[in-house]
Amino acid sequence: MHSPAQPTAGHRSAVVAGVLCVLALAFLSGYALVAGRPGKVVGIAWAAFVAMAGGVAIGVRVDGSSARSLVWGYGLASGAMVTGAAVFLVPQAVSYDPRLAGFGVAAGVLTGYAAHTAGHRLSHHDLPIDRTAAQLTAHAVSAGVVIGAVYAAMPNLGPLLGLAIVSHKAPAGYAAARRLRDAGRPVTGLLLPAGGLGVSAIAVSLLRLPPDPATDAVVFGFAAGVFLHVAMDFLPSCEAGGDVHEAVARSGDGHDHALLDRLRAQAVVSTVLGALAVFGASLAIGAVG
Repeated sequence: MHSPAQPTAGHRSAVVAGVLCVLALAFLSGYALVAGRPGKVVGIAWAAFVAMAGGVAIGVRVDGSSARSLVWGYGLASGAMVTGAAVFLVPQAVSYDPRLAGFGVAAGVLTGYAAHTAGHRLSHHDLPIDRTAAQLTAHAVSAGVVIGAVYAAMPNLGPLLGLAIVSHKAPAGYAAARRLRDAGRPVTGLLLPAGGLGVSAIAVSLLRLPPDPATDAVVFGFAAGVFLHVAMDFLPSCEAGGDVHEAVARSGDGHDHALLDRLRAQAVVSTVLGALAVFGASLAIGAVG
C-alpha cells in the first residue's frame, strides 16, 4: 500500500480551489432557491457532488482489484446516460426542428470528442492541480453548462434526466481515487470536479433564455450529443489501456483472458440494467406510456 504523498504547493492549491468550489456551490444553491428558481438543478448539483465524494471515499478505502466494481459502476452509469439522453433530449430536440436537431446532435458528439482530446493534451503540461483532477474538472464544468442550459430552456423538465446524466460521477470518483491512491497522491483535489458540475449548472440555469424553436432544437440536440459521447466514453472497456484492463493488471491477473471475457459479459449486462433502471423510473413517474 502506498504511503500518502507529502503536500506540495500544487496539492495545496488544489485543496484551496476545491474548498472555494464547494463554497461557490453552496452560495449559488442558496441564491437560486431564494430567487425562486426551480430547485431541480440544485438537487442535481448536490447529487453529483455527493455521488463523486462517495465514490472517492470508497476508492480510497477499498483494497484489492477494482475491476468488477468499475465494470458495474461504469456500465450502470453509461447505460443510464445513453437512455436518458435518447429518451428525454433527442425527442425534445426533434420536436422543435428535426434537421437542426440532427446538426445539434452531431455538433455535440464532435465537441465532446474534441474536448476529451484537448483535456488529454492539457494533462501533459504542468498544472497547479493533479492532471486526473484537471481532466475531471474540465469534463464536469462542460457537462454542468449543458445541464444548466437544458433546464433553463425547459424548466418543467423533471429531475430524472439530470440524475441519469450525473450517475457517472460515483464510478468516476471511485476510479480517480484509486488511480491517485495507487500513485501515492492525495485525493483532496477531487473536491474541484465534485463541485464543478453543480457550480456551472446552477450558474447557467439562472439565465433567462428567450424561447426560440430553432435555438432550442440546437441546444437540446447539442446536449444529447455531448451526453451520448460521455456515455460512450464511460462504457466499460476491458481492452488493453482501459481502466478495467489496468485494474485487472494491477491485481496480477492481467493475462487472465477468461476473467476478462467474464468482465466483458458483465459489462454488457450492467449497461442494459442501467438502461432498464431509467426506463423503469420513467414508467414510475408517468413519463412514458
